[in-house]
Formats: sequence, C-alpha cells, structure tokens
Amino acid sequence: MPSVQPPAALRSRERQLAPFEWYAKMRQEAPVHYDEQRKVWDVFGHEDVDRVLTDYELFTSDMVSTEAARFGDDEDHPFFRTMISADPPEHGRLRGFVADRFSPGMIREYRPRIEAVAAEFIDRVADANRIDIVDDFAYPLPVTVIAELLGIPSERRDQFKAWSDTLIARPIEDTKAAVKETQTHRKRAKQEMREYFSTLLDGRADSEDDDLVTLTATTDELTREEKTGFCTLLLLAGNVTTTNLITNAVWCFEEQGVTDAVRTGAVDRTQAIEEVLRYRSPVQALRRTTTDAVEIGGQRIDAGEVITAWIGSANRDSEIFDAAAEFRPERSPNPHIAFGKGIHYCLGASLARIEADIALKALLDQFEVLSLEESEKTPLKSLYGVKELPCRVESGH
Repeated sequence: MPSVQPPAALRSRERQLAPFEWYAKMRQEAPVHYDEQRKVWDVFGHEDVDRVLTDYELFTSDMVSTEAARFGDDEDHPFFRTMISADPPEHGRLRGFVADRFSPGMIREYRPRIEAVAAEFIDRVADANRIDIVDDFAYPLPVTVIAELLGIPSERRDQFKAWSDTLIARPIEDTKAAVKETQTHRKRAKQEMREYFSTLLDGRADSEDDDLVTLTATTDELTREEKTGFCTLLLLAGNVTTTNLITNAVWCFEEQGVTDAVRTGAVDRTQAIEEVLRYRSPVQALRRTTTDAVEIGGQRIDAGEVITAWIGSANRDSEIFDAAAEFRPERSPNPHIAFGKGIHYCLGASLARIEADIALKALLDQFEVLSLEESEKTPLKSLYGVKELPCRVESGH
C-alpha cells in the first residue's frame, strides 16, 4: 500500500518550508525515482511532470482507485465522484455544466463584489499595528467569496475551515493507528458536509436563484451523490489554495524586498502573482496512477503504480526557467504549471488569480508598512504554505 506520508527528505519543518534544494538534487540525480519506503514513483522534471498531468489515458486521476490504494477504503477521501477524480468521458459531464461560471469573463464580472469583500476585511484591521495575514485576511476573504458564489452563509466560515482542514490533512505519522485516526476524522467531516449540502440542495430544487448550489440542485447532469461531492469540492478548493496564494505572495514580496515596488506599480502586480505561483506553488504535488506499463525518464513503470508529479519541482526546473531558483517578479514568459495542466487544469484558476490581485492591492493600498515579524514559521500539513504569517503594519490613511 502506498504511504500517505511525504518523502523522508521532506518530513522536517525546515524541508517542508524549503523543499527546493531537494527538488534540484532529485532533478539532477534521479528525475524519475521509486521510493521503496512509500511505494510511490516520484517525478521531478518539468517535461515529465507535464506529461503525467496531461496524458490522462496513461496517468489516471481516478481517485476512487488511487485513494483506495492509499487508505484501503474508497469512501475515505473528499473527492469521491467529482470532476478531479474522473477522466473522460465522465470528467466532461461532471465539469461541463458549471465551466462557464468560472470562465475569465464571468469572473471579471464578479470583481466589484470581491473588492467589496476585501474592503470589509481591510476595514476590520485598518487601525491595527499587527495583523496575521492568514487569519485576518487571506483565509476569510476567499472563503467568503466562494460561500457567496455557492449561496451559503459565510458566517459559518469557521466551520468551513474546520471541514477543509480535516479533509486535506495527512496523518501525523505513517502508522496504522495514525492513518486510522485520520480516516475517522475525515469520514466524520465528509458526512457532516454531505448532510449540510444535502439539506441545502433539497431546499433549492425548485429555486430560480442564480447561485452555484441552486445550479447544482437543478441540473440533470449529476446524481445526488455527485451533487453533494461537487458542492464539497467547490467549498474546499475555492478557499484553501487561494488562502495560500495570498499568504505566499506577502511572504515572497517581503522576503525578496519588492513590496514597495509592487505597491507603486514599478513591478506589475499580476506578473508578480504569476511568479509567486511558480516560486511557491500552493499545490506542490499531484498524484496519478498508471493505467498501463509506461517508460518515463528512462524508467519503466508498471500498470497500477502510484506516481507523485512534483509541480513545485517542475516550476523550478532550470531547463525551462532562467535563474529558476531566483524570484523574478516580472518574469515573462512564465510557463508554470501551478494550476495543473490538461483537462484537469484548475477550474478556479481565474477566480484565484483575481482574488489574489484584489487582496494584495487592498493590503498594499491600506498599509504603507507591511513587514514580516521575526517568528518561526509553521508549515501546513497539506498544501504548501504556513499556518500563520504575523506582520507589523502601519496604515497610510
């Protein structure tokens, strides 16, 4: 059974925060490597990662089989029967009915409302001299936005965060007891979300509202289980990655000394966000399963093997990016794959980008001083980011 733990090289706090030297070592010495301890193939180079993410016929996203292999229970993962756990033709059915709602054009129409939400949270901390980027801003903003798009009360965001954290958490240790405990918590959270969205969907079945829960409730494209899974996915994916993108952006700007340049426009904010996505990708890796024997990077991999495609490594590949280890906020072109590739390219990519753009503009417009406090960073156990990012701030207004 494949291990649910990260590679041994990434289990320390320091390596979780800075895995990039290990990525570089692996790209150089073993770009396609079998980890005997985890029973997983790791793929590190941009070209190979791109292939794994793009070729869905050889590298399936079917999490029903992948997660069953990990946990021994195909009910024990948050993405059962959703678009990201299916390949064509099922993938098109599960994603197609809502794809237009997340197009760049549709998302741009929602910009004024996102700006209003950002202003609301900025107002709450406008007179502070210290804020935590995560708790005070980077989490509540995107979860409020996705809650409004879904048509659910954003006041329950603490509950949404608790569910989200539980569903994406890894076991503390790679032991049967720790895995079992994680399974138990995940199943409970999944059941609570299923009950929550089932009630909402029942109440919207005859509604003429325009929110995403109503759209889901009234479509004939999905089964009942698929509808609750879809709502769960949107709530989860609609907040956790964007939280980390905003947080990682502030971290990068301050660490690299470009905050003022971004504030004044000397550095283009949208390009800087793209470089954050490359340099500190919120999602560092995705898993796939081989459907047939395949050769990649000179290694033969049998059918049914689990592959970890290291996005965070691919985005630091010097074969693709000049000065790949450097943060260059005006990098262009910037062919990062932070949002994935191919048919599974992130549905919410446009929403994440516009939320990050609005959030960073609001922060930098409000605070003429925004400096990281000296503190030990605590890495997340799932996505790439930190649990807190305390900053000293001074308002310019």
